[in-house]
Amino acid sequence: MKKIAIICSGLLFSSLSHAGALFFYEIGTEDTALAGAGQAARAQDASTIVSNPAGMTRLPDHMVTGGLQALGGNIDYQMDNDNLKSPGNELDVMPNASGFYSQKVTDNLYAGIGLYGNYGLGVNFGNWSGERIIKKSTLMAMTLSPSLAYRLNDRLSIGASANVNYGFLSLTRDVNDHDETQKDHDWSTNYRLGLLMQLTDQTRMGLTWNSQAKYDFSIDGKARLPNVPNAEFDIPIAAQVYQPQQLMLSMVHDFNKQWSVLGDLGWQDWSRFGAPQITVRGQTVDKNSRLKDTWHTAIGVQYRPTDLWRLNAGVAFDSTPYHTQSDVALSMPTGDEWRFATGAQYQVTKASNVGFAVEYLHMQSGKVATPEVLQGSYNHPYMWFASVNYSYQF
Repeated sequence: MKKIAIICSGLLFSSLSHAGALFFYEIGTEDTALAGAGQAARAQDASTIVSNPAGMTRLPDHMVTGGLQALGGNIDYQMDNDNLKSPGNELDVMPNASGFYSQKVTDNLYAGIGLYGNYGLGVNFGNWSGERIIKKSTLMAMTLSPSLAYRLNDRLSIGASANVNYGFLSLTRDVNDHDETQKDHDWSTNYRLGLLMQLTDQTRMGLTWNSQAKYDFSIDGKARLPNVPNAEFDIPIAAQVYQPQQLMLSMVHDFNKQWSVLGDLGWQDWSRFGAPQITVRGQTVDKNSRLKDTWHTAIGVQYRPTDLWRLNAGVAFDSTPYHTQSDVALSMPTGDEWRFATGAQYQVTKASNVGFAVEYLHMQSGKVATPEVLQGSYNHPYMWFASVNYSYQF
């Protein structure tokens, strides 16, 4: 019975933590249209606060940027046992929004603040054979990011952000033939440091480091395994969930007034996330790490056919966080990821511009191996993003 409880708790923890083990570059800004390419060096609006706060030194005296976004797609899970009911597509359409403000304080000092969410994911399994374990799971985080930037000279700027993060966790499952939802929340802080260097008159480089954030959640509830219908277990679960540290290096090169090329190279510390501490009834449950660090690369182009239009396109690749795609977590259907994006910005007035972006994200297929009773596969999952943004300077 203890073994069954541990298996059950391991599944629950995967559902809780790995539902949020996704870090998105898409927050409703122009970066979405570029698949994130050049994000730490672009600094074309106030959203540079989240990609590289040092970029505020390139902005006008006062600037506001806001974005609205929708996320959808098809993440279809099919169980190996045809006699069991599979959940099908688990992903609901999800909205998102972000807002940023930057202002010049002195000739060399800039200050700003941002509010955004780019960490987490919600899944909805619905009515399926594993509904006693999980029906819905959501792990989301919102970040308030006060920031400063200082221009050291004409070529070099530095920046920093102190991030205040609010994390929310929700788990819904079938208990005694009715849905029961457990919720918890936690506050966390982390930091962002940025460097922006003008290498030549046409080329600039940006480097950003984000520190780790940690959330402590506790869920108290009952769970049943589908193949043990008459056995019920009380499993209070305390879990540490990590938002990984990451490093991003970006370049932007302006060939002329019309054409620019942008690129990225990034790293995320998911191996730290893959070895969480799980406590069941006061005892730590060992869990082998299934995650590894990931690498990101992207390339994008900007084309300005007229003074009023800026056209964007980008392609990005992120390596899988799993050691093997034959052992992925039930609620983290990811692998190698390819992003393909495009969009445009239109200069409405001298002080304002509006833009739109669309992006397609294709994920590698994966196999869920444990627990045996719920084994199945995610075949060719994908997501899409659609966003609009607006900036005003004064």
